[in-house]
Amino acid sequence: MKRKIIQIDEEKCNGCGICIPNCHEGAMQLIDGKARLISDLFCDGLGACIGHCPEGAIEIIEREAEPYDERKVMEMMVPKGRNTILAHLDHLRDHNEHEFLQQAIDYLKEHNMMMSPEKTENHSHGECGCPGSMARDFRAEEIKQEAAAVPAVAQVIASELRQWPVQLHLLNPQASYFKNSDVLLAADCAAFAMGNFHSRFLKGKSVAIACPKLDSNKESYIQKLTSMISDTKINSLTVVMMEVPCCGGLLHMAQTARTNAGRNIPIKQAIISVQGEVIEEDWT
Repeated sequence: MKRKIIQIDEEKCNGCGICIPNCHEGAMQLIDGKARLISDLFCDGLGACIGHCPEGAIEIIEREAEPYDERKVMEMMVPKGRNTILAHLDHLRDHNEHEFLQQAIDYLKEHNMMMSPEKTENHSHGECGCPGSMARDFRAEEIKQEAAAVPAVAQVIASELRQWPVQLHLLNPQASYFKNSDVLLAADCAAFAMGNFHSRFLKGKSVAIACPKLDSNKESYIQKLTSMISDTKINSLTVVMMEVPCCGGLLHMAQTARTNAGRNIPIKQAIISVQGEVIEEDWT
């Protein structure tokens, strides 16, 4: 059948992989350093991955393709856990794909899985513009009433993560997502200690995580941070540390890198208690 489906321009694709986690249906994988469409069956053609590609390598085209199969998508998605399933249900509802949404709900009921496709009232419409111009289908009310019989078990909170990988040893300091960006350098433990870490510190920033006590080859960390400051021209660096003494090494690495780069970017330090409270936050 002829239908809409994504197409990836391999010349433009730089293998960053940012699009992969944003395809909840699992239609894409990173293979041989390029994002690939692995199955027509799993691609719904709605383009959730497009807005996350920094190189503009993904587009929606119309071509002969196998029909999208919601039940096969659910079979593949269930092992990924509740949050992935809920994000998929929200994705279908946002695009008024009520038939697929009903199929997904039926699948969950058949397998005695407790889910709800409802989003929070504070849901943002992203790049859709004025909410008054958003398309609405009142048939969705029937599906909402049926879905209400499936108890909600958790509220989905959107991740603010903009890239992968995040560990400083694995990062390319000249990756496109670092160019002219605000960067967060965080201790490994910080996101676990602080419940609102994403909204408080990660939102709007590229991120690198490290442990100054347990990680090896700190010199490579300094070199990478130096390259971010001097070559990739990051705008600012926020260093989030735990209150434990060994975490102070993160700030030292950031300040050393700034000196080595010869570019006086602003550096902010924030110290988090082991119970997730911000003890101190100021510019250095």
